[in-house]
Amino acid sequence: MSTLTEPVEVASGYRPGRTLPLRVELVRQLGRRRTLIMGGILAVLPFVLAIAFAVGGNPGGRTGQVTLMDTATASGANFAAVNLFVSAGFLLVIPVALFCGDTVASEASWSSLRYLLAAPVPRARLLWSKLAVGLGLSLAAMVLLPLVALAVGTAVYGWGPLEIPTGGALDPGTAAQRLVVVVAYLFVSQLVTAGLAFWLSTKTDAPLGAVGGAVGLTIVGNVLDAVTALGHWRDFLPAHWQFAWADAVQPNPEWSGMIQGTAISITYALVLFALAFRGFARKDIVS
Repeated sequence: MSTLTEPVEVASGYRPGRTLPLRVELVRQLGRRRTLIMGGILAVLPFVLAIAFAVGGNPGGRTGQVTLMDTATASGANFAAVNLFVSAGFLLVIPVALFCGDTVASEASWSSLRYLLAAPVPRARLLWSKLAVGLGLSLAAMVLLPLVALAVGTAVYGWGPLEIPTGGALDPGTAAQRLVVVVAYLFVSQLVTAGLAFWLSTKTDAPLGAVGGAVGLTIVGNVLDAVTALGHWRDFLPAHWQFAWADAVQPNPEWSGMIQGTAISITYALVLFALAFRGFARKDIVS
């Protein structure tokens, strides 16, 4: 007769670390309609902006003060930088929230989550696979936008230096390197949204609730950052540093703002990811 103290037998050939391979999860997520739609929106945005500039004319010098938007048609590099500028505050939040918030909750809504765990896929392994793919797709979305914008901008406005609104310019090679830094920083700054979405995804069976909750809380952070009465308390808000990347596209870049923003974003993200893993490990899976 067996007792509760006897070890549980494991099937021959079973390796927990080989369950739910990343390539399998990646293929599943790439084939989903929301992934294709989101990729299409990001790829189309540069064309929309180029058409808008063609219809509206050269934006330079209209406000009396030269801004990054006013230099959009100076070169392909400037056009790519402007696309990042207009997207960083909200548009890039959506794919991050979508890819990280829909991942676990969608399995629960389809009533397939319990079957994945019964395969058996260890809970930690399932979360790691889904989180890695979600973050990978988020990074791909942030890379797709400037790449398409750079190609469109170069075709329409030519290949040239990145003109800086405050004066001076960066040669094309340096501009390309700085844009890589900008994309990397944008990805890190969006880790907070990814953490919120992923944590909510482990708490609810409604994908839209997780995605919408993450987007909503991100918007709340942006609103709080606009409240100047908070003073230095705003320094602890991730939203306060979301445009610190502008310091990287200067002749003499300033890194202090990006370093502070990176530290705050990673800290918030690690706490939220830890909450997701801890809560999911103890959660009763019934869907």
